[in-house]
Amino acid sequence: MSVGADETLLQRGRDAASRAEWQEAYDLLMRADADGLAGPADLPALGEAAYAAGHLDVAIEAFERAHAASLEAGDPVAAAEAAVRVAMHLLLDTALIAPVRGWLARAERLLEGQGETPAHASLAAFRAYERLLTGDLDGSRTWARRAIDVGSRCAPAACAIGRLAEARLLILDGDVQQGLALLDEVGTATVAGELDPLATGIVYCELVCALQGLGQYDVAEEWTDAMERWCRTNAIGSIHGRCRVHRAEILRLRGSCDQAEREALQAYEELRPYLRREIGWPLCEIGRIRLRTGDVEGAEQALLAAHRMGWDPQPGLALVRLAQGQVAAAVASIRDALEHPVRAPSKEQPPDTELQRAPLLGAQVEIEIAAGHVDEARSAAEELRRVAARFQSKALAADAMLAEARVRLAEGDAGDGARCFSEAVRLWNEVGAPYETALARMGLAEALRAGGREQQAALELEAAQAILERIEGGTPADAAQPAADLNVFRREGDYWAVVFEGRTVRVPDLKGMRYLARMLGSPGREFHVLDLVGAESGNAARHPTLGDAGPILDEHAKDAYRRRLAEIEDDIEQAHALGDAERAAQAATERDFLVRELAGAVGLGNRDRRAASASERARVAVTRAVRKAMARLAEHDARLGEHLDRAVRTGTYCAYLPDPRAPVDWRL
Repeated sequence: MSVGADETLLQRGRDAASRAEWQEAYDLLMRADADGLAGPADLPALGEAAYAAGHLDVAIEAFERAHAASLEAGDPVAAAEAAVRVAMHLLLDTALIAPVRGWLARAERLLEGQGETPAHASLAAFRAYERLLTGDLDGSRTWARRAIDVGSRCAPAACAIGRLAEARLLILDGDVQQGLALLDEVGTATVAGELDPLATGIVYCELVCALQGLGQYDVAEEWTDAMERWCRTNAIGSIHGRCRVHRAEILRLRGSCDQAEREALQAYEELRPYLRREIGWPLCEIGRIRLRTGDVEGAEQALLAAHRMGWDPQPGLALVRLAQGQVAAAVASIRDALEHPVRAPSKEQPPDTELQRAPLLGAQVEIEIAAGHVDEARSAAEELRRVAARFQSKALAADAMLAEARVRLAEGDAGDGARCFSEAVRLWNEVGAPYETALARMGLAEALRAGGREQQAALELEAAQAILERIEGGTPADAAQPAADLNVFRREGDYWAVVFEGRTVRVPDLKGMRYLARMLGSPGREFHVLDLVGAESGNAARHPTLGDAGPILDEHAKDAYRRRLAEIEDDIEQAHALGDAERAAQAATERDFLVRELAGAVGLGNRDRRAASASERARVAVTRAVRKAMARLAEHDARLGEHLDRAVRTGTYCAYLPDPRAPVDWRL
């Protein structure tokens, strides 16, 4: 191949990346690399494209090679930058902290005496998170301040991530208002478009994680909406799937459980190429949703699958045992979860703190009372009340009040129990959580009956059962009646006639309009992009099902696993040399997890690469076509554009999901 042809291949790859055509960029740059055409300077671009296209193992290897090439070239700062990037992906997408420590230590050594560079800020930002995830809050605070200090002068993304870490630390310290204010500042700056796409996705995800961990669901929902709007055209890597899990969490809270389960299942599918142990996060969410809808067997399957991945399935698994009538097993399960908290690092959940204990304590009250252990239930309720008071969260306060009510009733104080249940009903109503409201109303009915107020008890029980039936049937508890006036979305020859809220527009036939018509015709249904493309072309589409575990590890993936294992062994040796038994134990847990993965031949991509490639190309094409059609409609009707922007979701799976509180009917 001639020099000119070499340059053309590389340039085409770079151009495709600049257009966010990630699969095309990946294919071109991988070809150039395989032919020996890509030099060390091209490796970061290959890593970026590989990550965006769903090939985490290739992305990490590309940055490892960039690190080695920079060392050989005598460029310590570039080598450090590549080392931090390796650490970042390992931290965000694998949560394997032992290798993260090793790569950050390499970067730290290389940056000694180099002055102040963006690499220093990035190192500090991810060192802050490494320390946070392992429970070293003081160390995390020091590194976060350094990331903010250095990043404010030369690295905006590192500065933002440092500020996020500081905000989460303030919240964990109990300084909730200051922490929330800082989160809001970082989020506002992010909305302004000051950061690159990957950093923007990290900020959005961390914002929602922090808010949901605190029980600030109303604010979390607002940021989830903002994250979704941004994700439709800008997100790369695992951000799409993470956003879906956050949406599923909100939908579950609001009582839209069928829709929530669809989101969580799609999130699981989209996250499989990226997450390792943390793939248990969407699995655990699926379990929680199924438990609410009465699918106890399905909940158990999902929670046990999460446990096998190394994720903490509690308190869901203990509540499954209670629902199965295994009260003693439920008691043992929840007590063990509280006495021996899972210390596996997780970006999605806070470290071993009071916030992590709160949902366990609420479940313990219910379980201990079912077992007749009132003293243990009272102790758990008192601790939960203290946690709620410290963190100033209405959701935590509602949960604490419900726990208090259950204890009062179990102690025989029906009058005080009824008062507390009534307050729990009010608080959960204000939070907008119909399932929890129904539980509180059921408790209120029991307390009223115990106090001889049978008529009032019957009314409360009827109201609670109606809410639960709507949740189990997939209808949101607060769903309004369908609008009387139907809207129109109909093709008429070479044009589409669209009527929305009495206003009519006509636009030329576009491929995206046809995709939109399919989605609007089946609200709530998830369409795989290959199905949309296949229907448009007249060919039946085939794509991997959720239950398909994917191919056995190829040699490339096995090599990546072996590198991680070697890094973990080095970390264990260092921990023993330092006398740090906790660090050694945590690293050993990670080693055991990877050994099981390798032995079971579960691949890093966990799916057939060719299928993923076809899906990615279809995802990009469908997304572009749909967004183009929506933009054309918005030019003629701004309100219609706003509605579609909120309700239409694109990605590997596309859907029309209007607000269940204000449904829109379409006549096609």
